Amino acid sequence: MKNFKNKVVVITGAGSGIGRALALDFARRGAKLALSDINETGLKETAAAVADVAPVDVHTAQLDVADRDAFEAYSLAVLDHFGGVNVVINNAGVALAGDLVDLEWKDIDWIIGINFWGVVHGTKFFLPALLESGAASGDAHIVNISSLFGLVSMPGQSMYNAAKYAVRGMTEALREEMLIGKTGVGVTAVHPGGIKTAIARSARTSAKEDQAATAKFFDEKLARTTPEKAAEVIIHGIEKKQARVLVGLDAHIVHNFGKYTGSRYQDLIALGAKFALPPKK
Repeated sequence: MKNFKNKVVVITGAGSGIGRALALDFARRGAKLALSDINETGLKETAAAVADVAPVDVHTAQLDVADRDAFEAYSLAVLDHFGGVNVVINNAGVALAGDLVDLEWKDIDWIIGINFWGVVHGTKFFLPALLESGAASGDAHIVNISSLFGLVSMPGQSMYNAAKYAVRGMTEALREEMLIGKTGVGVTAVHPGGIKTAIARSARTSAKEDQAATAKFFDEKLARTTPEKAAEVIIHGIEKKQARVLVGLDAHIVHNFGKYTGSRYQDLIALGAKFALPPKK
């Protein structure tokens, strides 16, 4: 897919961060946009920023991606508005820090609902329309945002890891299905490293974690790549129909570290975490 002009692009979590950067980049390329976010204020800000960039057709809706019925209604509204879709980017995500023993069930349900089921909902509900676009023109692509932590695991991130590994597995299997069926639908799993967004500041933590220290650690030590650069890399991946996209030098380094050390990476990370991670309360 080389030209996004007048293509319909669906982006969840478009109210900030990578989602907003993607919306602006696609707008500059002339795409029509279906933008959603649970944060209505952020979503309106993104829509206003898009309007400043290009006079493209924009459909916005407040959406909790974990709500299956709401997502189904949303997908029908988008299809009714545009008549079809070409690109779906399941970007909405949240963070949860804390050792598994200390996490509460309500927080586990929250992160799995958004980070895993939200991606499943976006994939499942829009896939029939993408198959139609793929059969008609080959201009169809689905992008699911996993994480560097969908390639390697980290202490204190068990449920984030669980959701992001699940997104990776589902996305890779879906790509195989699309290839077998010769559907014309491209499928990409994206694995960002540390991106300069508000995800850590809006994250939940266990009672034993220092939320402020955890957010500061992410913002100052891990977040190295801008959302704009991440959007650029992701769109390039769509253009090239890449199966896997790593975003950020840190993602490449840590991925290769895990690949070449095998399961031993867990022992090495556990050893380093004692010195690197912020202290608990």
